[in-house]
Amino acid sequence: MTDATQTLSPADPAPDSATGASSSQTIKRLSAWQRLLRDKPAVIAGTFLLLVVLAAIFAPYLTAFDPYDTNMRMRLRPPGGDYLLGTDAQGRDMVTRLLYGIRTTLLIGFSGVMLGGLIGAAMGIIAAFYKRLDNIIMRVVDVLLSFPSILFGLAIAAVLGAGITSLIVALTIAAIPTVARIARGAATVVMQNEYMEAGRAIGLSDWTLIWRYLALNCLSAIFVYLTLQFGQTILLGAALSFLGLGAQPPTAELGTMAAEGRNFLFFAPHVSTIPSVAIFMIVLAFNVLGDALRDVLDPRMRQ
Repeated sequence: MTDATQTLSPADPAPDSATGASSSQTIKRLSAWQRLLRDKPAVIAGTFLLLVVLAAIFAPYLTAFDPYDTNMRMRLRPPGGDYLLGTDAQGRDMVTRLLYGIRTTLLIGFSGVMLGGLIGAAMGIIAAFYKRLDNIIMRVVDVLLSFPSILFGLAIAAVLGAGITSLIVALTIAAIPTVARIARGAATVVMQNEYMEAGRAIGLSDWTLIWRYLALNCLSAIFVYLTLQFGQTILLGAALSFLGLGAQPPTAELGTMAAEGRNFLFFAPHVSTIPSVAIFMIVLAFNVLGDALRDVLDPRMRQ
């Protein structure tokens, strides 16, 4: 019994080694942050995303215009003057629409990634822990992977109707299968560690083993993937909105804004290109930051 208890030291260090383990973990955290801060593209991407998020949160304080007030006298004005980025087909200020559009796009992407990540991670971890459920869960995941995400959007829009709710549901379903595979792979590796067997030996409940020892040791792998998935989810959400399956006019959303300006590309290209460039920059920043986090948090990169 004493040996089993000591085997659980990765999660519960012995009192005489607690100081040393804590110091070692602090050094690892510091070195990880130092490696991340030395990655200039990652720092630039992180700073850019921070500024974008802050701009979206404080949008009402950064502009004097209303994103939904129309002024047909000022429609399709080019960038410059009182309208820094011009106006759209309804005479609405593009800067204001962009700020509110980024807020809506990030909220949709965050909701889809978090919901899909939670459900997918739970499926993957349960599949790794309960071997009798592994085959059933992974076959469901295979079925979900066999359908393109666009088809999910079309099907859900047909059932629920086009709108933000339908879009979030589609993005959630699209995120589940890959997250489940990532979580299952990470959990399978953790299950091979001795402290999992030791936990069973001392009579820990399944819930304690799954949450305290299994899930927490899979968080880094899942978090890194979700960071990468965030950019792809935003891109997919914008594409579905562009097709008319997501946010509906006059809601300010980047994909919808790009779709509204496609009829004016030859004489007012800014209406469509500005939200399109915003989507590109946000997705690129998330991909760069996700790659950097993977390099920092991947144990194989530390050796």
